[in-house]
Amino acid sequence: MSQITEDDIRAAIATDSEKAFRMIIELYGRKLYWHIRRLVITHDDADDALQNTFLNAWKNLGSFRSESSLLTWLWSIATNEALNLLRKRARENSVSLDDVEGILSSSAEGSSWFDGDAATVKLQNAILKLPDKQRAVFNMKYFDEMTYEDMSAVTGTSVGALKASYHHAVKKIEQFLEEN
Repeated sequence: MSQITEDDIRAAIATDSEKAFRMIIELYGRKLYWHIRRLVITHDDADDALQNTFLNAWKNLGSFRSESSLLTWLWSIATNEALNLLRKRARENSVSLDDVEGILSSSAEGSSWFDGDAATVKLQNAILKLPDKQRAVFNMKYFDEMTYEDMSAVTGTSVGALKASYHHAVKKIEQFLEEN
């Protein structure tokens, strides 16, 4: 079986949107799932946000502008869906978005995905202490190895602001790790 490329998907968008959508899921589904999972922590929440990501992508596939990469467009939708889900969880639990960190932390400690050495759990807890947008920037740069230019396209934030956000996130994580 041949490897699907973004160019294949772009060509399919123009002729067969259902085929293009299946190709999107095959090529990007796993990457998007793990991006979302690092933000929302639990498998069920990641599945919900991923499903909403794909629903939004399907509804807006015809309006996708080829000015950006397809992955950047999908990443933007996925990031927004994950952050919206975190806000929804905060409202459901009658806590501020900042207090969601405690809920996520306890979810991380009970999750088989985070069953690793103590350092892995400690790092994840440090990441969870970050404000939601800083956490997203940190995850995109550290785990997904995105360039600042791609992150800028995803978030609509300037490269300079993203660099500052990442720097502050790293400092906060370092401080957490030193104190704990």
